[in-house]
Order: sequence, then structure tokens, then C-alpha cells
Amino acid sequence: IDDILDKDIKKIVYQTLKQLEKDKLLYRGKRIVNYCTYHQTAFSNLEVKYRREKGKLYFIRYPLKGEVNKFIVVATTRPETIPGDTAIAVNPKDKRYKQLVGKTAIEPILQREIPIIADKAVDMNFGTGALKITPAHDPLDFEIGQRHHLPIRATLDFQGYFNDLAGPLAGLTVKEAREKALQLLERGHFLERAEDYYHEVGHCYKCDTVIEPMLMDQWFIDM
Repeated sequence: IDDILDKDIKKIVYQTLKQLEKDKLLYRGKRIVNYCTYHQTAFSNLEVKYRREKGKLYFIRYPLKGEVNKFIVVATTRPETIPGDTAIAVNPKDKRYKQLVGKTAIEPILQREIPIIADKAVDMNFGTGALKITPAHDPLDFEIGQRHHLPIRATLDFQGYFNDLAGPLAGLTVKEAREKALQLLERGHFLERAEDYYHEVGHCYKCDTVIEPMLMDQWFIDM
């Protein structure tokens, strides 16, 4: 603000911020934002343009730990984010998965162990009713992760490339990583099938780049 505000206004701004902090009304924390990798900044919900696009819904097998040829199948539009998964969630009312809650699944790209949990926010009618939880790259997943104290794996950097946490996808763009992830899943016989799927995709209103949900530090005022 030093470059854009005159001396008197700056003084008022600083005094206000100090008072808010003193009253414990101003705080900071990590939240999912609408991030444009081209402009490398966050945009408000009002600044995101949503467009209905044809994509794919991929059905992916996650092996159950210690059980031969047994899987839980998850449907996702974003297989490239699998290395960021920290759980699989099912609805506690879903009788199909009741016996799996508390068990461990194996994430199919990096072979990491992740828990199967129950959360009422999971839509039983979407896909298979089992939801992969990637807290760093999805708003609903972040909320579920907070409720269940799940670790956070941010696999995509602010320039739009996957980092070392993504394993074999590191250094790739989102499009490249999706293609690579599908190759790895097919090779390991984890990709069950793919279906055409129409969904609303957010784009930057300035440059039309696809918006990425990203975890960033944000300032908040308690109202």
C-alpha cells in the first residue's frame, strides 16, 4: 500500500489494522482460492467465468491394503491430482462401503497408504459414491480434510507445474500430467474405464486460463 496511498490514508489504514489485530479480529490462515497460473494471483468467485465443457470422468481402482484383488473404485475428472490424495471418503449412510471405513487403501501412482473415512458431505450419487480427498486442490476436499485432520499435499506449484511431491508427474503442466497419470494408471491396470462427462469449468475472466483451486495464506477479518 506504500505505493498507492497518500500519507493520511496510509496512517488511517495502519491504525485500523493495528486496532483489528489488537482486538483479535484480524487473523491469517490457509484457504482454497481461485488461482490463475498465468497472472499468478488469486481471484474472487465473482471474477471466475464458468463454462460448460465436455471432459472425462475416470473410474480408478485403489487397492485395499492386505487384500488380494480387492479395490475401492473412485470416479474423478482429475487423475493428475492423485499424488495429492490423503484419504478416500464415503458417506456414512452408504451401505455399500460401510465395511470399508477404517481400512487402508493404496494410492495407485505413488503407492502411498491412505485411510478410508466416512463424511456426510460425500454425495452418494456422484460417480461410485467414493470420493478421493485432495485437500490442497479442492474446496470440498479441504473442508473434509480439516474435519478429519488429514495431512495436506500441495503437488501443484504457483507457476502451474507439478512439484516433487507428484513423483513421476513432477515438472509437468496440468495437461501433460493428466496424460502421464493416465498412462501410469493403464499400465498398472488401475484405470477401470472413462466416460464422457459435462461439467462447469472455471476460467480467469482476464486471460481465460483454467482456474486452479490452490491453497494459499489469506487474511481474514472476523465479522
